[in-house]
Amino acid sequence: MTICLQLDHVNYSYGAAKIRVLSDVNADFESGKMYAITGPSGAGKSTLAKQVAQNLGFVYVDTGAIYRAVGYHMDLMGIGPKDKDGIERLLDDVNLKLTYDAGGLQHVILNGMDVTGEIRTPEMSRMASLISAYPAVRDFLLDLQRDMARQYSVVMDGRDIGTVVLPHADVKIYLTASPEVRARRRQKELEEKGFSCAYETVLSEIRERDAQDMSRTVAPLQQAADAEVLDTSDLNREQALAALESTIRRRLGL
Repeated sequence: MTICLQLDHVNYSYGAAKIRVLSDVNADFESGKMYAITGPSGAGKSTLAKQVAQNLGFVYVDTGAIYRAVGYHMDLMGIGPKDKDGIERLLDDVNLKLTYDAGGLQHVILNGMDVTGEIRTPEMSRMASLISAYPAVRDFLLDLQRDMARQYSVVMDGRDIGTVVLPHADVKIYLTASPEVRARRRQKELEEKGFSCAYETVLSEIRERDAQDMSRTVAPLQQAADAEVLDTSDLNREQALAALESTIRRRLGL
């Protein structure tokens, strides 16, 4: 249970007549359930989180997509990932919304335009990793992520979900796999989307991304102290999903 408001022996009166409306009130107000899935790039967070959310009847929030969307906007405006001042200056021009279709698929709406497909490129993945190192960008998107968790029961994945965004999540899982396995999965995913890429190139990018995410000053990728590790290196998709669901149910005592 996640408590969003707790009243402990609260008394309250109002008006000149001091009309008593609360007298020694004790109450806990629950927010929605929050499941935080953290881990390195290519570990299968988005794929598995999306499916487990559907199975459990929760809302899936792909936080990486909103960083990609910010990067996409900057790219459209001609702002490079190293132009920190330019990025911070244009953040106020970014209007992001997350919507869901009848099948539960998340759509990213950037300034009124659905950019869900446009942001799923290797270039936007690299852009997202670079701009997410800027405190202003993370602060800008933090409220959006937490608002989703306050409104719905969510399964949320990302680099710092369990440590920064939802530090009090009901269940935290650190999902990982070896760099080699993640590179093969990423290569297959890109090829299915029509992108040609060599395995060695993808592996190099995976390792570079790991180094960037783990060493950055702001919200580095790290396992929360109370997170459970799930290594999917030797699991196929169905096995990994079953292991993830089993872990969640066990942590909740179901």
